[in-house]
Amino acid sequence: MKRRKPLAVITAGVIAFGINLGMAEADRPQLLERTFDRNYIVKYLGAYNFTIYDAIQNLRTSTQRVLADSDDMTIVENYTKNKYAEPNEELFGIAAGKNIIKIHLESFQSFLINYELDGEEVTPFLNSLVNENDSFTYFENFFHQTEQGKTADAELILDNSLYGLPQGSAFVTKGNNTYQSLPAIIKQKQNYTNAVFHGDSKSFWNRDEIYKQFAIDHFFDDTYYDMSESQVINYGLKDKPFFKESIPYLKSLPQPFYAHMMTLTHHHPFLVDPEEATIDQANTNSGTVNRYFQTARYLDESLEQFFHDLKLSGLYNDSIIFIYGDHYGISDNHNRAMSDIIGKEVTPFEYAQLQRVPFLIRVPGMEGKGTVSKYSGQMDVMPTLLHLLGIRAQDYILFGTDLFSDDHKAFVPFRNGNYITPEYSKIGESYFDNQTGEQIEETEDMKKMTEKVEHELQLSDKVLYGDLLRFYQPTEDWKPVNPNDYFYGGKDKEKQDNETEDHDKQKEQ
Repeated sequence: MKRRKPLAVITAGVIAFGINLGMAEADRPQLLERTFDRNYIVKYLGAYNFTIYDAIQNLRTSTQRVLADSDDMTIVENYTKNKYAEPNEELFGIAAGKNIIKIHLESFQSFLINYELDGEEVTPFLNSLVNENDSFTYFENFFHQTEQGKTADAELILDNSLYGLPQGSAFVTKGNNTYQSLPAIIKQKQNYTNAVFHGDSKSFWNRDEIYKQFAIDHFFDDTYYDMSESQVINYGLKDKPFFKESIPYLKSLPQPFYAHMMTLTHHHPFLVDPEEATIDQANTNSGTVNRYFQTARYLDESLEQFFHDLKLSGLYNDSIIFIYGDHYGISDNHNRAMSDIIGKEVTPFEYAQLQRVPFLIRVPGMEGKGTVSKYSGQMDVMPTLLHLLGIRAQDYILFGTDLFSDDHKAFVPFRNGNYITPEYSKIGESYFDNQTGEQIEETEDMKKMTEKVEHELQLSDKVLYGDLLRFYQPTEDWKPVNPNDYFYGGKDKEKQDNETEDHDKQKEQ
């Protein structure tokens, strides 16, 4: 009995844990793989189980970091320096010191641009920006490059030109790494103030920790907004009140500023209040696909309102404004419904082509170039912005290349090892002609490109797993970011601190 009792207890514990984890996974799929929020993991697993899970994760992370050394960094540096694309001389530094307003379109895929549902434009405002040639430049073959981290991966990629991890999210598992991010660079080089605006909890995706590593000065989370029931749906604040309430905060920032505006309403499962739906649902066998168009229209309307308010605020003309889609909204579970939407069967090849997301950019002093057909991805945004500001991207460890450069490298790797070039796409073990969609035989050049993509992904993983940027000094005047310099207490804490400061001043007087 003495031997059987502990065995029974252990067995019961394992069974209980399995049931607990199964229920957690049913409610929050990929809970442990994506690890999008520490609070959720504790909620679903319990504090004890979370402690064990967290200890295992920390052990894995610290082991990889300890085994890394500066020689690994040298290999990465040589690769990125060799891939570097020289800037367009006419555009280099054209927007130095201008505000940057970065608008994040949640789950927005490019097939929506100029798409008509039952004869009605789904996104008329975005269409007007795309079709307007004198102001915005639109990259029609721009792809997201995210994996399980989804939105967090997109943030990592755009601000660091590094790939997300093959599993989980670097925002969570590599939150204490050394980063040399775009916000940190422009803060040191051109005295930018950096801010993120997001109508959701600051702990989601570990943002309240990793933003400190990126040198984000202000994090306007849900505590800064009116989160009453009528203002919130699905994952957080609706986009229209989000943009409306963000304008005063935006105007309060010292200029020049870098402002990241993150929308939420156009997120799975794509819910919008009936009175706010201004377009009918689609008619397919998938409710997800059907609702997708209503939230896309809502996002488009909120964006139009934001542009109107930006112009009234006086910020519009003196700001670089760029708009990007973070990741797909419709997964391959809905290929049958999407076949009805795009008018042809969604094969693995066609699904890869649907991973295009919008990228539009307006630069003060630069004429819009209309629609550009260059193949590109999220990895290319950071080097492009650095060159527009007059900062040489070659000094930093970046895996993307300048979109406006004649030397831009036009192959787009995906996190799973697939990739797309202007001529062909590699999907799984097969190659497809981009014009016909037909499968083609592998050539020696294709084989070399496959090896190059795999090598690039491995090098990016080395940077994150080994925390290699701690070994790299990009410029003589570079100062490593000190996360202790940043604190995001929320609006209530900010108000409390101000009151304490005022009280102390009164005591001094």
